[in-house]
Amino acid sequence: MNTAKTNNVQLSPPPFQDGLQVWSSTDGTPGSNSYHNASNAALVPADQDFGSCLEMLKTTGEQHLRYMGKTPISPGRYLKITARLKAISGNFPSVRIAGWAGTTGDVNLPWVTQVGPLTELKNYGNVVEVTAIVGSGQRPEVDMVWGTTALYGHFGLDLKGKNGGLIRIDDLVIEDVTELYFQDLLKHVDVRDYGALGDGTTDDRSAFVAADAAAAGREILVPSGSYFIGRSLTLHAPVSFEGTLNMAETSVLSLTKQFDLPTYIRAFGDEERGFVKAFQSLLSDSDHESLDMAGRRVTINGPLDMARLSGRTSFAQRRVIRNGQLYAAGDSVWNSAKVTSQGSYSTYYQTRLSNVKNVVNIQVGSLVEGVGVGREVYVRAVDLSAQQVTLSQPLYAAEGTQEYTFTRFQYLLDFSGFGSLHKMCFSDIEFQCNVKANAIMLPQTGWLFQLRDCYVTRPRHRAITSIGTGCQGMLIDNCFFHTAENNKNAQDRESIVLNTNGNDVKLRNNWASQFRHFAVMSGSYNVISGNHIYQGDAVKDGLRLAGIVLAQANISTTIVGNYIDNCSLEWTNEHDATPDYNAGFGFSALSVTNNVFLCGDTADWFSYIVLKPYGTGHSISGLDISGNTFRAVNGKIDRVERVDTSFADIDYSKLHDIQIAGNSFHNIKAHVTNPVIKNHRQNSLDSTWRVNFDGALPFKGHARAVTSVVVTGTLKNGSNVTRYTSPSVQTSGGAKKDELVLRWDERVAGTVTVTARVDN
Repeated sequence: MNTAKTNNVQLSPPPFQDGLQVWSSTDGTPGSNSYHNASNAALVPADQDFGSCLEMLKTTGEQHLRYMGKTPISPGRYLKITARLKAISGNFPSVRIAGWAGTTGDVNLPWVTQVGPLTELKNYGNVVEVTAIVGSGQRPEVDMVWGTTALYGHFGLDLKGKNGGLIRIDDLVIEDVTELYFQDLLKHVDVRDYGALGDGTTDDRSAFVAADAAAAGREILVPSGSYFIGRSLTLHAPVSFEGTLNMAETSVLSLTKQFDLPTYIRAFGDEERGFVKAFQSLLSDSDHESLDMAGRRVTINGPLDMARLSGRTSFAQRRVIRNGQLYAAGDSVWNSAKVTSQGSYSTYYQTRLSNVKNVVNIQVGSLVEGVGVGREVYVRAVDLSAQQVTLSQPLYAAEGTQEYTFTRFQYLLDFSGFGSLHKMCFSDIEFQCNVKANAIMLPQTGWLFQLRDCYVTRPRHRAITSIGTGCQGMLIDNCFFHTAENNKNAQDRESIVLNTNGNDVKLRNNWASQFRHFAVMSGSYNVISGNHIYQGDAVKDGLRLAGIVLAQANISTTIVGNYIDNCSLEWTNEHDATPDYNAGFGFSALSVTNNVFLCGDTADWFSYIVLKPYGTGHSISGLDISGNTFRAVNGKIDRVERVDTSFADIDYSKLHDIQIAGNSFHNIKAHVTNPVIKNHRQNSLDSTWRVNFDGALPFKGHARAVTSVVVTGTLKNGSNVTRYTSPSVQTSGGAKKDELVLRWDERVAGTVTVTARVDN
């Protein structure tokens, strides 16, 4: 007889010779009928094979033998029940190990398997051994899986088949065979040991929770299978996934000790779903601040609505996604949705369209186009009941009713469903858009969104789109942007790297090649530094567009240390509902310093710095252009700066605080400075000298002020007598107001050096 003990608990029942009072003929529960003094059972004191044993006559259709004692069982323990028996005479029965699964309150668990496999007796006198293993988990060779609810069992035998057979049974042996799984248990806690079935439909969440609680530093093993998890689950132990999880879209899986993308991909058996579930956890669990993609490429098969998938509309803690690639796949799922609809605009409600027809089909995040609409204006909100659309920026000349076009691009990562999202960072990520998708749409509001050391490759229309102020304080650092439009002429390109509406944006040390525009910026207090922007093509005397569009007049922006190659800085007020100047600073507070400007094969009227007022009466104040290198190759250009008068000219009589100095000019006809120093030689005697600056004044402006007039050499009158005198000066002379008129007290000839300014 085996008397194995586990944790000082004796598992095997007492021998039959101790009495049959503890052996039930039914289910084994206390008080049930026993074999004591039964007519069909007797003790045999000395069998040649068994020694003392029990002899039974089968008299019922399914005859039971159960020990009334409670044999304990717990999660992770596996018990092997063994019986040796032989047929003596009569009909041959079939035999199996069986048990009664009990839990708190001595309640049976009828849904668990409580019988082992049947063995048919075929010969008299041959000893047959029948066994079964019972345990909590669905492990190899486990016959009776009782889960984690069972606390004990009443174990024994069942006899089935024809009645009339006489058999002898040796003492039952119950032994702890957990050691069969001991090597696994050294490293792993198997969720099957705690009741997980992995059948894809049964909710296995409680088994995972129990396994996590029992892990004590070990790794949880999730064997092959599909495990349905009915609600959110947090696991504090490391997990090894062989099987996969099935969770609702809104249920969150938080792996606090193993938070990386490959683990989530293994957990869900799918790259995209793994990425989404990891992002959910990133925003739901405070135990981790970054998601490591571990260099994995994740195929994205359609636009990801990050707010809907995360179950959130706001988030304010720093979170980082790093080290991987998002790869756009599929075709029609990325097609833009375009709607044409009539709407009315009033400058009284500067960012609203009213009485919008077909408003139900207009999507938040759509690009708005129409007469009087500036670049990169987007739908920020849609009010169906009021038939209104809220815009990201005002419209400069759209008063009244007209047809608008609303185009919704599709993005790999679409954050537009977030009302607010702060401090979201992407680091060392490649957004491989494949001319199918666009990369990122920013949230409605938020600050300190960051891209650093990222690649955005071949976006279909846009790399980064802001539809509100989710770009406030945005940081774009050390990133590479590459278009698929490099074979198109500059004016035919459509793709744009980014736009902004908020303030305090930093664009630093990025590289952008052959987009239509690098940045369309409408906020203030920006820093644009160290970037290389190239937008050339192979067309002789070709058009060149703006690399950077500053779409607000009072911009308070610094542009420093960039390499601006075959494109321009365009400074406009196209996001102004009343673009005519009426008050304020006008075009002001821009610093363009220490940049390299280069162009080649361009039309001679091309300029690097273009001021384009969309209304009348504007002036310039607070402009610094210094320390730059301006160069043209394969031809010359007229000047580096100009005013685009497509809509209006500026008021040259109001310019002030303009500093242009220390620049170098190569193949530029007009070397512009402010103040301007000009040497003028008057060969003929005259009391009135006209000093023409010949386009050397910035923006071909007026000669508004004189800081000095110095006679250089000798000044002589008609008698060839040297004169020591000074002239009176009239500013803004001539038809173009670009002359200084010097008046002397007599007719003289000679040379003067004049220093003049275009501003006050």
